[in-house]
Amino acid sequence: MTFWQFLLADLRAIVTDKAIAITLFGGVLFYSVLYPLPYLNQVPTEQMLVVIDHDGSSLSRRLIRHADASPKITVTGRVSTIETAQSWIESGRANGLLVIPHGFRKDLMLGRGSTLSYGGDANYFLIYSAVVEGLVSVGLDAGKYVQLVGLLAHGENAKAAERSLNAVKLNSVPAFNPSLGYTPYVVPGVLLLVLHQTLLIGTGILGAGQWQNQGYWRRVSPLMLISGRICVFFLIYTLFTSLYVGHCYYWYGVSVQATLWQVALFLLPFLLSTAVTGIAFSCLFTRRDLPTQVLLLISMPILFVSGFVWPLELIPDPLIWISTIIPAVPAIIGMLQLNQMGASWASIMPLWLHLWGLFALFFMLALYGVNKRLKREPNSEL
Repeated sequence: MTFWQFLLADLRAIVTDKAIAITLFGGVLFYSVLYPLPYLNQVPTEQMLVVIDHDGSSLSRRLIRHADASPKITVTGRVSTIETAQSWIESGRANGLLVIPHGFRKDLMLGRGSTLSYGGDANYFLIYSAVVEGLVSVGLDAGKYVQLVGLLAHGENAKAAERSLNAVKLNSVPAFNPSLGYTPYVVPGVLLLVLHQTLLIGTGILGAGQWQNQGYWRRVSPLMLISGRICVFFLIYTLFTSLYVGHCYYWYGVSVQATLWQVALFLLPFLLSTAVTGIAFSCLFTRRDLPTQVLLLISMPILFVSGFVWPLELIPDPLIWISTIIPAVPAIIGMLQLNQMGASWASIMPLWLHLWGLFALFFMLALYGVNKRLKREPNSEL
């Protein structure tokens, strides 16, 4: 069997195998739509708030109006007791509550200070943080208003009083995520992980189903099998990667800083190393279902050790060391730095060389594993 005949046979085996075809073609397309879907609104806004106003003063009403005007929250109603407010949250009529104590205005005007109580359903962290952030901002604004009234009452000039309360002005400019949304933050890294995992699963299922059977793969040398299989999966995943990086990034408004050639050059060893890792990985199994089960179990750990959803400082060092042999980890880190943060090629060169090193390492392991598998008689036991 020639090399080109093997390529066609391997491609035919991939396309006609339902499990592999669904994982590769269905999985990649499915996740390109499904995963970014919850993040399309970027950040939670207009969260429903119920208010318990025990003061009933002009200042408490001003506070409620400012809370309702906040982009984070919207006041949906007022009740008389905390128990009623809690029932609103439990029934889904509100996401948070605000308690204004009795004597709120009087205490502030006398300079004694007052405590605002707020809470919400912490089961939904993003919603809870939006409610708290909005109420903290409103509370700070109320405090500044009372201070301004006090300064004016003591004869302070209005402009001078305002300047003294706003002595430092913050000009916050997001460097790499202008919208401060979750789509540009999460989606780039996760899409690369999807490519990595589906490629490993596809090569794993294909190899695990072949080692104990007779077929075209036994009519070629281990070197030709590995080289040809890498070429076939590389061709398929070049199209998938173009869809993700070339279309999905722009469709979902992800920041793109690198040039096309920089992205292509960096992703080249990523696809090659992942494909050969999958071939080496497939040599560990003779049951087609096991590669999928194992890889699904380690998907979330890989996501965390990549360092963009959880600080690496909070992850045990042994896990970080082990993660260096997983192609997705340096690929995600490097792509985020290159394409989302605008890093220079020189700064991500160590990660690029790291991927080539993984390609060489797993190529040798695949060569050893495939050679051992092909020497076994078909249908022999492990």
